[in-house]
Amino acid sequence: MMENGSRETMKDNKSSLQVGEQARPPQSRLWKTIMVAAIAAGVQFGWAIQLSLLTPYVQLLGIKHSYAPLIWLCGPISGMFVQPMVGYYSDNCSSRFGRRRPFIAAGASLVTIAVLLIGFAADIGHVSGDPLGKAAKPRAISVFVVGFWILDVANNMLQGPCRALLADLSGGSAQRMRTANSFFSFFMAIGNVLGYAAGSYSHLHRIFPFSQTKACDVYCANLKSCFFISAALLLSLTTLALSTVSESELHAGGEEAAVSNGKIPSEKSKLQFFGQIFGALKDLPRPMWILLLVTCLNWIAWFPFFLFDTDWMGKEVYGGDPAGNAAEGRIYEQGVHAGSLGLMLNSVVLGFMSLGVELLARRLGGVKKLWGGVNFLLAACLGMTVLVSKSAEKSRRFGPDGALMSPSAGVKAGALTLFSVLGIPLAVTYSIPFALASIFSSGTGAGQGLSLGVLNLGIVIPQMVVSLVGGPWDELFGGGNLPAFIVGAISAALSGIFAITLLPSPPPDAKVGVPVAAFH
Repeated sequence: MMENGSRETMKDNKSSLQVGEQARPPQSRLWKTIMVAAIAAGVQFGWAIQLSLLTPYVQLLGIKHSYAPLIWLCGPISGMFVQPMVGYYSDNCSSRFGRRRPFIAAGASLVTIAVLLIGFAADIGHVSGDPLGKAAKPRAISVFVVGFWILDVANNMLQGPCRALLADLSGGSAQRMRTANSFFSFFMAIGNVLGYAAGSYSHLHRIFPFSQTKACDVYCANLKSCFFISAALLLSLTTLALSTVSESELHAGGEEAAVSNGKIPSEKSKLQFFGQIFGALKDLPRPMWILLLVTCLNWIAWFPFFLFDTDWMGKEVYGGDPAGNAAEGRIYEQGVHAGSLGLMLNSVVLGFMSLGVELLARRLGGVKKLWGGVNFLLAACLGMTVLVSKSAEKSRRFGPDGALMSPSAGVKAGALTLFSVLGIPLAVTYSIPFALASIFSSGTGAGQGLSLGVLNLGIVIPQMVVSLVGGPWDELFGGGNLPAFIVGAISAALSGIFAITLLPSPPPDAKVGVPVAAFH
């Protein structure tokens, strides 16, 4: 609880705000920011499981590689509508529990339901009539898709309000916002490390013996076990954060609503969500449009790798085939687990880099130079996937029985090095754009939730494009993953150019408008 003196000071400051004056709420204690940012570890644990294991899993259920991106289409579609909508309503929520906390709690609950549906999809499908073996399992696929949609909706309900709450806790300081988002990125790395470590461990199902069934083999049981741990971790972190960091009640139409954006309450502020978001897009300042462009190109580069990284390791690097014979399927699974190890290394680098983003930005002369530079690094790494793939293809080894063997140590080291180095640009991608969105949009009258929801459009639209075009594009060039990676490399280079040449430099520290709320 805040001390009485602090309450009186806040009350005096609040009463002294003049109509139209920018709100300057006090900064909350750093440990509260860390507690909220820690929720990202639980969210990202689940994302790590998705990114490392779900694309191979849906192919084991009988979905072709060319159709796998369509499964991931539900993420950007839900993100396009859910995150801006949740952001808008969380800006205006008058619940006695606060504005952000009800949405965060609801999101965590939905994640738990979703992971249970995904984990038990094969079992539910078999009970409903799906055949065993490698035949397509339409009922299991249907359950999986429903669970996956719920999971993406829930994740969007979580991440937007969490970042908005971090902005609220930053007290209007641009530097504190960048620091808060760096902590969020750091805990995402922690979640990634734990998630990829779980995904790369092939005996995790032994912790939950009941997870392996007739319809759910060892691979499926490991995935199911990972999701059990994911739900427990997320619920624990969310409960801890929401029980220690509270918000004051926002009275609809009251003085807090008036000063949250430095404007008088009006009928315009009561517009419904779609009118509000279209208005926000219409009134976006030029820096925000440039930020959306750079973010869009950045995610066109990232999403093919996120979608196909472990599949690339299983197919191009290890030479396996999930639809092939037993030996090819086994070597493919080895590649998937090696990809999970690579993603874990990526997350270790991401974690260390996240803690140094603010310092590195100052050393390099600003965040836009840092963002531009790491985008060039991203382009180089995506281009290097071609060299690693060709080297692996030339050095294929076969055992005495003619079965394909694992690639050479040099090829493995090259692939894992690429995964590791990509943690550097990923740390910037997870922190800088969100901090810039809060800074650039501070004068538009939009709340932090809606502003971050608008930025999310620059992330989900590229994901939709890649999901729709990625599979057919890869099939056009032989069915591998490299064509999409090359497009990503070109897009990353363009993103770096525009970040350096067009993106304006934010002030080193400025007071930006965030809603007034008492945190205790």
